[in-house]
Amino acid sequence: MIELNNVKSNTVVVIAGPTASGKSGLAMELARRYKGEIINADSMQVYQGMSLISAAPTAAEKNEIPHHLYEIYPPAVRGTVVDWLQRAVEAVNEVQKRERLPIVVGGTGLYIDNLINGTTPIPEPLATVREEVWQLLAAEGQSGLYARLKQMDPAGAARLNVNDTTRVRRACEIFLQTGISIDEWYSKPLEKKLPAAEFYVIKIIPAIAELDERCRFRFDRMMENGALEEVRRLLALGLDPKLPAMKMLGVPELAAYLQNEICLEQAVDLAKLHTRQYAKRQRTWFRNKLAAQCLIEHCWERQDCF
Repeated sequence: MIELNNVKSNTVVVIAGPTASGKSGLAMELARRYKGEIINADSMQVYQGMSLISAAPTAAEKNEIPHHLYEIYPPAVRGTVVDWLQRAVEAVNEVQKRERLPIVVGGTGLYIDNLINGTTPIPEPLATVREEVWQLLAAEGQSGLYARLKQMDPAGAARLNVNDTTRVRRACEIFLQTGISIDEWYSKPLEKKLPAAEFYVIKIIPAIAELDERCRFRFDRMMENGALEEVRRLLALGLDPKLPAMKMLGVPELAAYLQNEICLEQAVDLAKLHTRQYAKRQRTWFRNKLAAQCLIEHCWERQDCF
């Protein structure tokens, strides 16, 4: 069991690592032992009605330990790091006011990096600006939107890949909102949202073979528990397939089966493959980018905790 020494009133524990590495199980153990509350830092577990396919905490886990920022958006919403960060800061402050330990858990590196190291002081674009950019993207496509960005903000465009839809869209929004290049915004000093916090970071970086096996096992268990029906209900909403919730690991593959494009065995095999590939990319990012006080080089030992 991990020992947290010298826990203070401003301590924030962060548990980070790839999908299926055992973060949630470790978070539950630490929350029980240190009077903690768990705060989500996974960009897919924020969506409602997707608890199985996103591996969100169970009702029993939520009843035992307070959980925050899980299933907060309908699947039609596009969650952003800006909104998550604001909510996470509020959650940390509220947990600390109750004299309990905030335990931030997740595999979204952008969320965790912004929380610990700070963000550029970019204002959030207005809804009208966002809608304008989405309409441009729909009308002109990705290459057309990038051409627009290159015309109005050549320095910002130069630092982005033409195929990076999210960042190109964001750069367009920022320039239209502020008239300032994304390149200039990124040169400004970072602003920490929790400047008084002392972060204790735990990374779980298991061996690739072990991680692969966990990914396979977890997807099998999701299927046994009803993930296919969850995706069926999601499809019935008639949502844009480009929405984040529609791109969740396992959703495109199971949707293809439900739409008679592939057989179920193919769908499951593809979902497992894509999950393992994603987990490896996460593993590389956390191993190389995130500094930590504690490194776990194996999956959390309890097989029922993912």
